[in-house]
Amino acid sequence: MARALNRNASPATNYMRLLLPRHSQPRQTLTFRQPSFATLIVTSLLLCSSFACADEIDFDRQIRPILAKHCLACHGFDAHSRQADLRLDTREGALHSGSGDAIVPHDTQASQLLQRIQSQDAAMLMPPPEFGKPLDEEQKRLLARWIEAGADYAQHWAFQPLMAASSESGAKSATSDLIDHWVADAHQRMGLEFSPPASPATLLRRLCLDLTGLPPTLQEQDQFLASYATDPHGAYAATVERLLASSHYGERWGRWWLDQARYADSNGYSVDAPRQIWLFRDWVVAALNRDQPFDQFTIEQIAGDLLPNASESQKIATGFHRNTPHNEEGGIDVEQFRIESVVDRVATTGTVWLGLTIGCAQCHDHKFDPISQAEFYRLFAFFNQQDEPKLKVHWTSNPDPVTSPTEPTAEVTTLVMQERTERRPTHLLIKGDFTRPAEAVEPGTPAVLPSLSARGAIPDRLDLARWLVAPENPLTARVIVNRVWQVYFGRGLVESDSDFGLQGMSPTHPELLDAVAARWVEQGWGLKQLHRWIVMSRTYQQSSHVSKRQVELDPTNLWLSRQQRLRLDAELVRDAALVASGQLTTTIGGPPVFPPIPAGAMSLGQVNRPWKVSTGPDRFRRSLYTFTYRAVPPPMLNVFDAPDGVQACTRRLRSNTPLQALTLMNDAGFFEMAQSLAMRIESEGLEAAFRRCTSRLPTAEELAILAGLSPLDAARVLLNLDETISRE
Repeated sequence: MARALNRNASPATNYMRLLLPRHSQPRQTLTFRQPSFATLIVTSLLLCSSFACADEIDFDRQIRPILAKHCLACHGFDAHSRQADLRLDTREGALHSGSGDAIVPHDTQASQLLQRIQSQDAAMLMPPPEFGKPLDEEQKRLLARWIEAGADYAQHWAFQPLMAASSESGAKSATSDLIDHWVADAHQRMGLEFSPPASPATLLRRLCLDLTGLPPTLQEQDQFLASYATDPHGAYAATVERLLASSHYGERWGRWWLDQARYADSNGYSVDAPRQIWLFRDWVVAALNRDQPFDQFTIEQIAGDLLPNASESQKIATGFHRNTPHNEEGGIDVEQFRIESVVDRVATTGTVWLGLTIGCAQCHDHKFDPISQAEFYRLFAFFNQQDEPKLKVHWTSNPDPVTSPTEPTAEVTTLVMQERTERRPTHLLIKGDFTRPAEAVEPGTPAVLPSLSARGAIPDRLDLARWLVAPENPLTARVIVNRVWQVYFGRGLVESDSDFGLQGMSPTHPELLDAVAARWVEQGWGLKQLHRWIVMSRTYQQSSHVSKRQVELDPTNLWLSRQQRLRLDAELVRDAALVASGQLTTTIGGPPVFPPIPAGAMSLGQVNRPWKVSTGPDRFRRSLYTFTYRAVPPPMLNVFDAPDGVQACTRRLRSNTPLQALTLMNDAGFFEMAQSLAMRIESEGLEAAFRRCTSRLPTAEELAILAGLSPLDAARVLLNLDETISRE
């Protein structure tokens, strides 16, 4: 239901009402990348109540979160910080380490763990009061029931092999139906049901923004609504295919990947000099547009230069790990910052593909996950054997960075990886200090995961890349499917998208995650197919309206009883305004551009870099192509929570601040767009302008209010609507 304006209210009151969300659900507020402990406990209890029988203890969902939060910092994997020689992260350790009677299966009286957690003596109580993380009574009862039942452990869910659809009917079901089956299964347990489908206008806008990052044009709206009236499914499916085939699909989802690649156009640190690596950005867009299978997409970025007869395009792809910040300050130790770049590459690889906090093992064994410091440096060894040259490329304006001989070219350079001819020795670094090398290590992967198959005596980056996407690797497919899902629903099936380890969240719908991930691998790792499965599901097509029952039973939409209303990403906020105002330049690829920014913005860094504002069509390119300094990001993008490119970003924050409204109203670029939209109002009318911004028809009352404003003021209001910058 649209939010109507009140013709009896003051213009200021109506303007503020237009900025507020239309539903009872507020605009997404600040979302933390790591869940709070309160969220962990609430989610664990919900999961337990919905998935476990009254007398059955689920170790992975009920017990492991308690141990991970309250015990493993002192009694976990890290032997150096382990207290009382007691290890509780494995059953073997729990039964046989320490005094040997910490846990005695089936015997709650003999189990010292229970005596310690129930002690009234502060000197004996565990966890110690000074630790600041006491157990509540329900947690104590759960631990007692678990020990009484035999204290069985289970392998952490994320390290277990993928489980495909179990039943014969499930194996034959369309994946979209499989998604809906598992969502409906959770609904039934929770007393919920699917929300009705969103309106046709909302579905079209949602699809366009999610798949291409651009709102539908008036012509696209008219065509879709006419087709939907006679053949809803056919019109919807045809629109999905059209959008997946659009070259703008690669731009929208390229930005998603560039966040994880920590892409920016400068070196970072205080000097933050410009760098030229935009050919990598164009490679990502082109690879996604041609639907390069994700396993090959991975291999080329990690080790494209090591492929047989590596092409220029495959070498450009290795720019993924040249996106590390580079320190050019005077007087630095060059080796120190080379080591820091390698550390970043290890941590980024672990975060992006494995969803693990591998970087936590740089200075010591991981406190919670079974990753030793030695294993960190074995991964380090893969990335310690490269030179970092610039590759000269004869560039063409063809959006695919592979040179076309039929078009004029210009010589440009880009940053790539290249294997050294002489190997560097790799050592474990004591406390992560590059001046304190210890024993030598060879390349290798964590023992908790399937073993790596090497082509030669010593594994290299190509072996590592293939290991990351090997079918037996349980993490990569789960992590990427979850991260794509996260874009569509505002939260992944695993909320801790960058931590699938013991401190992370359990999946809300584990069978759904595994069924989709397993089928995705089986059917060739196609990202477009994955998108198709999700957007064709009933789950995706639900309305985002919140009912009273949903507020009561599913307040945070954990069980997907509706769609999620989301503010657009920073780049999409500007791109939507460019489309609405008729100014967007649709050229794909090429060097970065310089749209208007506030005067003096570049003086905020150590070096006052020039910002020569682009003219002509380049002034109105998509925000993907805006030049981004790490030290001083474009203010508009920064205000709307775009990452700075310093480290991999797997999930953007969504804040809600007055500065955002002020930016939409007063930023020089948005004022230009308002001027252009005002001209559209004069030539096409207010109704067309309203549809350009919101993709729906205005009410008579809304039109009457807007008609009382000048065309420019009406345009500024329309570009500042909550609806304009939101996806229902």
